[in-house]
Amino acid sequence: MQLAQRQLIFGRRRGRRLRSGQKVRIGELLPRFVLSIPQAGRLEPRAAFGAPKRPVWLEIGFGGGEHLAVQAECHPEISLIGCEVFEPGIARLLAHIERRHLDNIRIFADDARLMIAALRPSSIDRVFVLFPDPWPKRRHEKRRLVSRETLDALAAIMTDGAELRLATDDGNYLNWMLERVTEHPFFEWLARGPRDWRNRPKDWPPTRYEEKARAAGRTPTFLRLRRQFRK
Repeated sequence: MQLAQRQLIFGRRRGRRLRSGQKVRIGELLPRFVLSIPQAGRLEPRAAFGAPKRPVWLEIGFGGGEHLAVQAECHPEISLIGCEVFEPGIARLLAHIERRHLDNIRIFADDARLMIAALRPSSIDRVFVLFPDPWPKRRHEKRRLVSRETLDALAAIMTDGAELRLATDDGNYLNWMLERVTEHPFFEWLARGPRDWRNRPKDWPPTRYEEKARAAGRTPTFLRLRRQFRK
């Protein structure tokens, strides 16, 4: 399966040098929350949390972790997996975990598509893909995370009726997303009017990236889709 191949990452793993506190969290706190892919077989996410009946949500590219941390704090009955490769972002999420005393988050510090390929079918109850890199140059469009291939893979791991949430502040990428999700046979766009995608739902915490986009004059859009029920 293509999504399971290595060397998929196009973004950065490291930015500026980590501060001392961030290094400590990466070295000492991350091993307590890290989630690894098994060498053989599929990953059963509920078993990773020791909560076989608890729903599991997945955030792909959690940035600084503020959205994931708020969701975990507001929903202690939910298990959350966050995927991110950028070390400063991982360190920031660990700071949220430490400060808020969260125990319902696990971190996959590698390309999310590897995690998607490893997950057991029908094991994820909600997926977030918030402000992924739009790769605006035409020659880079194939790098965009939201693609037919990724949507096919997400449809396989999501439970019937599970929700997929997408956000972007790039108009071209919005059109790209809409073209692919509305044509996909397993997803239903839940919008009934402009307000449903122009306004962020109350249970959808803001992110630092959204705030930066608004400050720069860019208008974020928020898409909610439902995984169709299997026949």
